[in-house]
Amino acid sequence: MNEQEAPRPPALDLASRLTDDHHQSLKLWLRMLSCTVRIENEIRARLRGRFDVTLPRFDLMAQLERHPDGMRMGELSKRLMVTGGNVTGITNQLEQEKLVVRVPDPRDGRAYSVKLAPAGRRAFAAMAREHEEWVIELLQDMPAGDKARLLELLAQMKGHLDAREEKKP
Repeated sequence: MNEQEAPRPPALDLASRLTDDHHQSLKLWLRMLSCTVRIENEIRARLRGRFDVTLPRFDLMAQLERHPDGMRMGELSKRLMVTGGNVTGITNQLEQEKLVVRVPDPRDGRAYSVKLAPAGRRAFAAMAREHEEWVIELLQDMPAGDKARLLELLAQMKGHLDAREEKKP
């Protein structure tokens, strides 16, 4: 820092309200959440600025890209962890823009699936390439060993949470 630069104040985020008196689990959860929100906000801004697309639209297209035969609306809602109304609204917009199509569901003639249209595949491929570069850039200052260890720890955490979920009646 040169003489003219003032020290940067600490970021005011979800973790900034923590004190030494808070339980370690609460500290961990808020720290993870604050990191996620900061990265997500940057990705949102970049998607909007570069592609004029929202993160929910990108996420829906990402799900469809992984399922080329299409997905039913309820499955999309479940995977995206949003309401059916949200999925319907986003799907309607993407359909109007000819980025997705609705097709009859081969398993149930009364239902339909949504899948990426050719234009949607091309648009998503371009967005996905840049999205990956942005995430790499945002996390580039963290050493590879630390990333590997954090991945291990988060996998353990997910395993514990999954086990708790399985025990529920």
